[in-house]
Amino acid sequence: MQTLKPQSEDGHHEAMNNPGPQSRPVNHQRVLACSLCQQRKVKCDRKIPCANCVRSRKPCVQATLALRQRRRRYPERALLDRLRAYEALLRQNNIPFNSLHSAAEKDSPDALPGDDSHDERVEEATSGLSTSSITPKENPFRDVNDESDSSADDLREMAVKRAWDQEVGDDHHLLFGPFAATISLYTLHPDPVQIFRLWQLYMNNVNPLLKVTHTPSLQGRVIEAASSVTSINPSLEALMFSIYCIAIVSTSPEDCQTMFRASKDDLLSNYRLGCQQALWTCRFLHTSDRDCLTALILYLISVRPSVAPQSLSPMLGIAIRIAQRMGIHSEIVLADCSPFEAEMRRRLWWSLIFFDTRMAELGNSRIVTLDPTWDCKIPLNVSDSDLWPDMKSQPAQRTEPTDAMFAVVRSELGDHIRHTSFHLSFANPALIPIAKHGFPDSEHLSKLEQSIEDRYFGACDQENPLHFMSIWTTRAQLSKYHLLVHNARASSTSVKPTEGDYNAAARSAIRMLECNTKMMTSPLTKGFAWLNQMYFLFPGYYQLAQDLKRRPFAEHAQKAWDTVSDNWDAWFSTHINAESPIFRLLPKFILQAWEAREANPNSSRQTSTTPRIVVSINDALARIAEIEKNKNARLLNQPTTDSTLNEDPMSMPMPGVFSNPTLPYGMDMQGSQQWLAPGMGSGNDLSAQLPNDTYINQMDWTTFGGQPGW
Repeated sequence: MQTLKPQSEDGHHEAMNNPGPQSRPVNHQRVLACSLCQQRKVKCDRKIPCANCVRSRKPCVQATLALRQRRRRYPERALLDRLRAYEALLRQNNIPFNSLHSAAEKDSPDALPGDDSHDERVEEATSGLSTSSITPKENPFRDVNDESDSSADDLREMAVKRAWDQEVGDDHHLLFGPFAATISLYTLHPDPVQIFRLWQLYMNNVNPLLKVTHTPSLQGRVIEAASSVTSINPSLEALMFSIYCIAIVSTSPEDCQTMFRASKDDLLSNYRLGCQQALWTCRFLHTSDRDCLTALILYLISVRPSVAPQSLSPMLGIAIRIAQRMGIHSEIVLADCSPFEAEMRRRLWWSLIFFDTRMAELGNSRIVTLDPTWDCKIPLNVSDSDLWPDMKSQPAQRTEPTDAMFAVVRSELGDHIRHTSFHLSFANPALIPIAKHGFPDSEHLSKLEQSIEDRYFGACDQENPLHFMSIWTTRAQLSKYHLLVHNARASSTSVKPTEGDYNAAARSAIRMLECNTKMMTSPLTKGFAWLNQMYFLFPGYYQLAQDLKRRPFAEHAQKAWDTVSDNWDAWFSTHINAESPIFRLLPKFILQAWEAREANPNSSRQTSTTPRIVVSINDALARIAEIEKNKNARLLNQPTTDSTLNEDPMSMPMPGVFSNPTLPYGMDMQGSQQWLAPGMGSGNDLSAQLPNDTYINQMDWTTFGGQPGW
């Protein structure tokens, strides 16, 4: 006789005694709550239809159990090999650690590939290892329809990378060259007190403008590293040395001597050496680490004052290739990153693009990365306090000013410009068909300017250094954009511009220089001088000089002379470098503009004083002539004569090779001079204004200005 257990709640029966063919358990399908009751989170009577659905007159759909997916595991043998290799490295370097396996466990026959319990132990022990950074979107060679375990693909990719490393050996000398002897990096770190001073300088002078680091998360890491400089993570160490470098660059020589009891040059030499070796140690050419790439970018910015742009621009090309390999230029790749990581990468990409674009301009290169071939979004207008590494969703945009405002506004303006046909017609005409915006007119530019003013500057406090810098930098660049668009439009037609057109261009040039003067002279922007000094607004000087030469007594003439004098004083009141390209070219047509006024028959009826810029240039020329006279006398060992005072010190030929350039973007000297308004390019051009022995085709205008971007 058979005894059956009563039916259980899940509908299963079990035979308890004498199981036979007739006593096999009958498996009834488990009845689940219907879909509607599950959504409403109410008790379901599990009938079909249930009472709740009948009462609400809704269709009753029975829910089904979802198939339980098997948890993916790493291949055990590969994991064990990797772990043992890491443990061997730790033992070789006498680093204490808790071994995952004892010596007996390593050779134990119990650790068999088919042993599930051992497999679980390995999986738990290696839960911290992740290959999530390699996704199907980043691996184009994997079948997206293949649902098999992807860990084997990840490990194969790692094996390929390791094989390349073993094949080529050490190739990180390509950028910095081989080090004669490896220096212990901890000896190059400053003491903790100075580390905090350098960090504060970086926070005050550099971080507000670039926003390539996240202050709340990085500050704790820096403090911890400063307490033990002998055991810093290689990427973090490279980032710290790059911060030292850029902090010193942003500081005046006097402040360096006061704060660190050392000269600025000595400090830079020490920290640049440390940064180079730290980048070499963390294998920056192979990196996919954001800290390492950030360190490389900050280092390249820090060497700008002492390196020719023609040399720096190719080095930035390396940084861009690394960034593109990491995918920080692509929203498809950034979609797989956490919201925090994606936002920090967007900030890093835009800062890199702006610096690379500027160096390409100064280096007389037509390769412009500010173009529409990538889709990285502009950074969010959020403060660092709105971001944290563990956040799960993107923060909401703020309508009030934030600590990222400068980076956001210049990114928005740059994003608009890179999609205009005006920009692409000079940067890369082949991309004009994909331009989102046509050739801008005055109304379009005014709307753009008003939109930025309303959305970003309405609630700004001009006593705040970052707000002040953001407002006047943006206004200067928008005025420059107005001027360049005006001249490009005028040069594209055979119709002669009217007096109103000339007046509009002069007003844009005056406003551009006025905004720049505010930035250069305000004590609020003293710490931002390292960035301001990259952008000399040469188009404004040239526009006004040519206009004053053609119309010496225009209604805006006096204001124009006052404006260029104020800006000249802001740039050169303390020091004039006679060898700089600026001083080689700019004084010549300023003086000729004033001579045109003096030679005008109407000048006798006008009462005016000599502009300060003319007085300053004449004084500088006299000093340079005196220096040249004394130097020549010493070289020739003969008495000096007064005739040498009349020699033009700017008539010396300039070195360099000059290629055929383009408009305001390169600011180079082109035969067609497309960026100049009619009347300023033919018969009245600079070639007629400079001495005969000054080689026009060697004068690199990119030193003075740049694209309508930044």
